[in-house]
Amino acid sequence: MLFSSVTFLYLFLPVTVLAYFVLPKAWRNAVLLGASLLFYFFGEPVYTLLLVFSSVSDFAHSLYIERHRGEPRAKTALISSIVINLGMLGFFKYADFCVGSVNALLGTSIPALGVPLPIGISFFTFQTMSYTIDVYRGHVHAQRNLATLATYVCLFPQLIAGPIVRYSDVAAEMHSRKVDLSDAYLGTRRFVLGLAKKVLIANAMGELCAAFRATDGPSVLFFWLYAAAFTLQIYFDFSGYSDMAIGLGRVFGFRFPENFDYPYLSRSVTEFWRRWHMTLGGWFRDYVYIPLGGNRVSKAKWLRNIAVVWLLTGLWHGAAWNFVLWGALFGLLLTVEKLWLGGHLARAGRVLPHLYVMFVVTVSFVIFNADGMAGAAHDLAGMFGLGGVPLLSAQALYALRSYGVLLAVAIFGATPVTGKLAARFAASKTGAKLTVVLEPLVMAALLAAVTAYLVDGSFNPFLYFRF
Repeated sequence: MLFSSVTFLYLFLPVTVLAYFVLPKAWRNAVLLGASLLFYFFGEPVYTLLLVFSSVSDFAHSLYIERHRGEPRAKTALISSIVINLGMLGFFKYADFCVGSVNALLGTSIPALGVPLPIGISFFTFQTMSYTIDVYRGHVHAQRNLATLATYVCLFPQLIAGPIVRYSDVAAEMHSRKVDLSDAYLGTRRFVLGLAKKVLIANAMGELCAAFRATDGPSVLFFWLYAAAFTLQIYFDFSGYSDMAIGLGRVFGFRFPENFDYPYLSRSVTEFWRRWHMTLGGWFRDYVYIPLGGNRVSKAKWLRNIAVVWLLTGLWHGAAWNFVLWGALFGLLLTVEKLWLGGHLARAGRVLPHLYVMFVVTVSFVIFNADGMAGAAHDLAGMFGLGGVPLLSAQALYALRSYGVLLAVAIFGATPVTGKLAARFAASKTGAKLTVVLEPLVMAALLAAVTAYLVDGSFNPFLYFRF
């Protein structure tokens, strides 16, 4: 089920919220667990059993680990839990990738399994692994109620596209949480804004990307329009989903971690990755990079640690070699910045470092969204006019005229300027009075516009459902 669907907005969510607040507080976890399983079942009926199995497996492993903490058998149980989680992720996400790679390398014709990818498996396996690891480390106590742990694992607001919420983030709230009208309103506002980002901006950028793919007259200008559109689409799509998840979490009494902090303002790739998909970066830092030794090792091992993290980051996003290349590119750039370039960027002012980051990020997302390595090579060649691609085309100029204003709005919206202006207006004496009336009206108008788009539009899946 999609957040950006009429069914979710006007049936599933109202019924869930009503049951959550009308029924006794003692039933709230049960309401969320039932709603979350139904939410996942709506899109993945069979794989709902996988979600339940993951919850039961990590529940049993964590209890065993806590009971035998300090003994070798606790470490054995931790390894067992990790192997099960990574085994599920590896089978469903990477089996066909491995088969295809072996066939390409050895010239064999091993048939692909053709197993569909369970939605959200990359997210919920990382969450359950972090829980079991934290129990092993003694950072959290093992949850002794299976239904409570299953509620955490299956929690529908962030189940299928993040942010990656660790059990330690919500442990106290799983047992006791309060929601007042202010929380409900702020959560709803955050949800509506995220929904508008997804439907009104990301989907429109997706239409421009689709128009580029459908054209029979590509040009350098059209390749760059596509690159800019996808760079904006993936930001508004993914950050919009995170906004919706964080907003829904607040409605139900949870405070999920932030996942984006205006990454396109960055002046280094290092800063970009502190602002983009922050919960994933934090996960790899705490559960891979630091356990490998971080930067407190020899230079050779430190370079190895960076390489491992970014190889895994690329593979986490997708089972294809262009994702490996994408991760390797960022690993290389981060290494170069730490060893040499970072100091020069710090002294280069604001404009040049920002242009450098946006160039790198835009090129990287073209690789990210390509159809394999051949597709990445084709798109990159087109961006730089190789292979006889003309500079301009009638289709590109038409697309620029059609989407130019929206591109400008999206670029402006990827900065905090709008939020700062709204906050400054609300802080003024007159603005404070008007905001009380205007803000709900703006939210209602956005919801109406989104609804009209959804009723009249086509299927609009979130990009990260593919990864």
